[in-house]
This record gives sequence, C-alpha cells and structure tokens, in this order.
Amino acid sequence: MSTGTPAEPASTSVPASPGAPEGRGSRVPAAFGPVGLVLAGGISVQFGGALAASLIPRLGALGVVSLRLAVAALVLLLVCRPRLHGHSRADWGTVVVFGLTMAAMNGLFYQAVARIPLGPAVTLEVLGPLALSVLTSRRAVNLLWAGLALAGVFLLGGGGGFDRLDPLGAAFALGAGAMWATYIVFSARTGRRFPQADGLALAMGVAAIAFLPLGVVESGTRLLEPTALALGGAVAILSSVLPYTLELLALRRLPAATFAILMSLEPALAAIAGFLVLDQTLSAAEALAISLVIVASMGAVRTQVGRGKAKPVG
Repeated sequence: MSTGTPAEPASTSVPASPGAPEGRGSRVPAAFGPVGLVLAGGISVQFGGALAASLIPRLGALGVVSLRLAVAALVLLLVCRPRLHGHSRADWGTVVVFGLTMAAMNGLFYQAVARIPLGPAVTLEVLGPLALSVLTSRRAVNLLWAGLALAGVFLLGGGGGFDRLDPLGAAFALGAGAMWATYIVFSARTGRRFPQADGLALAMGVAAIAFLPLGVVESGTRLLEPTALALGGAVAILSSVLPYTLELLALRRLPAATFAILMSLEPALAAIAGFLVLDQTLSAAEALAISLVIVASMGAVRTQVGRGKAKPVG
C-alpha cells in the first residue's frame, strides 16, 4: 500500500536529510530514476498485499501484519544499522509517530482486505491522500475532484448501499486511508531528519514492537510455523522493505506532486494484483469506480501543479 498523495509545492523536491553525506541519498541506478522507484514500489506493495491476503486465512489479519512488520524491521535494522545517538527529541518524536502510523495503517488495511477485494480496498484507502491533497490546495475546482471521488465510492458501494462490499471492511479501508495521509507527512519529515533509510528502519522497529502483542494474541505459535515465516518474510520484503525504502528515496529526488500522481495509480495496480494472484474479478461498476477515484486523485494533484504552490504538509 504506501503511500499516497503528498501535498507539497510542485516545484520543490523533498530535500535530502540534514547531515547526510552529499549524494548518499541518491545511490540508485541513474537510468532507473525516481519515477522508476515509485512505480517499482507500487508494483511491489500491491503484489505483496495480494500475497498477504492469501496468507490471512492461515494466520489472521493481525498475525500477518505482525509478522510482516517484525521481519521488515529486522531486515531494515540489520541493513541500515542506524545510529541511536546524536538525535534530538524532535527527531525521536517524529520516528515514533511515523512508526505508530505505519502500524495503524497496516493493521487497518489488512483488516479491510480480509473482508473486501484488494482493488476496492485500495480505492477506498486512497481517499485519505486525496482528501489531504484537496484540503491543502483549497481551490474551488477541487470540489469537482471530490465529487468524482464520491461518485467512485457510491459505485463501489453498489449504488450507495454497500451491498457488495462488507461495510466493516470498507470502514477499515477508509481508516487506513486516514493513516496513509498521516504516513505521507511523517515519511517526508523522517526523510529530512535522518540519513539514508535510518529513520525508516527505526520507525519500522517501533511499528513492529507496537503491533507484536496483537499478532501473538490472534495467531500465537502459528507465527513460528516455517511456511508462515517464509510467506511472511516474502510479504515483508514486497510490502514493506522495498516499497517504503524506494518511496523514501524517491521523495528526496522527485517533486511531491509528481510523486502523488504516480501513487494515484495504486488502485489500478491493486486490482491487477488481485486478479492475477487472488483471482478477484471486478464488475463493470467497480472498474468504473476505481477509474473515477484515480482521475480524481490525478486531477487534484494537477490542480496544485497548475497553481504552482500549495501549503506544505511535511
């Protein structure tokens, strides 16, 4: 899942972290570029989400999230080996909030995909970043984009009654969207305060510690089964380690509005992953709903680009 529609000035890239050696934040193949980073992260997270959905019947949603966060934290902490000293109280406060936000975002989202298909779940989730983009722009034309998004939600709900989608699953997806918007803010702040992916690694550790008790209560010793560990490790790499790292690096090099437009494609990627991995098909109305939300999200961001400035969120 990660992440959505940050609303920062379209003409300004997110700066590298203070104190990071020059060029360290950009050590990725130049030919791949920041756009490639975002697209690769989006594909990775949605196919990881599809794999996680197939694991939910074995471990439960909370167990899957707990295993995913624990493995991701272990990998990131071992690879990054972040410094624990030399950070201010504000730095640590940012990391803790970022970590708790990731824990909540993942927990709510997996509760959603346990109840509704992956494509509609991500479509509802992306409304959080879309709302962030609309609110920070404060232009009348954004009423049009908000209207398109609401029309998409209406279609997803089977004409307003949510007769095809589980209402609780839809509510979880919307809650995950609110956490996604918060994630955007603190991902950018963390990237500026810590070099490389150090802040991400620390935040992932916070998320794993915060969520572990919930996973143990729901899944118990099933978390230690070899098959569960292998699949959970794959989910962690695809859904957390790769996309979060790629997006954090991309946000340092890419105008935030461009990043947001690319992230608007997440519902389409989720629908494709759900079809290929989980054999989840969409009705014509659901496909149209997803398209409306994608267009609304792109339109809201392009409005900011045309304006040339928007209130920063990071």
